[in-house]
Amino acid sequence: MNYHNITKDDMLNGDGLRVVLWVAGCNHHCQGCQNPITWDVGGGLLFDDAAEEELFTELAKPHIAGITFSGGDPLHPFNRSEVFRLIKKCRELYPNKTIWLYTGFNWEDVQDCEELKDVDVIAEGRFVEALLDNNIHWVGSSNQRVIDVKKTFESGKIALHNT
Repeated sequence: MNYHNITKDDMLNGDGLRVVLWVAGCNHHCQGCQNPITWDVGGGLLFDDAAEEELFTELAKPHIAGITFSGGDPLHPFNRSEVFRLIKKCRELYPNKTIWLYTGFNWEDVQDCEELKDVDVIAEGRFVEALLDNNIHWVGSSNQRVIDVKKTFESGKIALHNT
């Protein structure tokens, strides 16, 4: 897996101060995307042991509320196994920190991924420029949803995250 950046003390991509891993690779190619540089699965840098150490060193800080996986698309088929491994490791090492994931896939297309049960919140759906809405928290267009994953799995119906 490749990545473009590890953002530290981020306040824009989930609740509280977060560490954000920006992965490379996205097949959605949404018009008006804020990160088209991340579309190429071969772009950026190799996510190696040093990058993983940096990620977990930042996540360990007590003022960090959790981690957010973004990109590109963490659920791009090329990224899934590595992202799911990192999610599992995050949950094991830091069970009280929250895990957010941004994806262009709709919930209905990924809900069968057992590995997503370790994710707290998924911001999902393709960005649609014509539906741009700067008044919505955490997503860019009104068709996108911010889903509380645990409540959704428990209830069997989509539960939106309270903003």
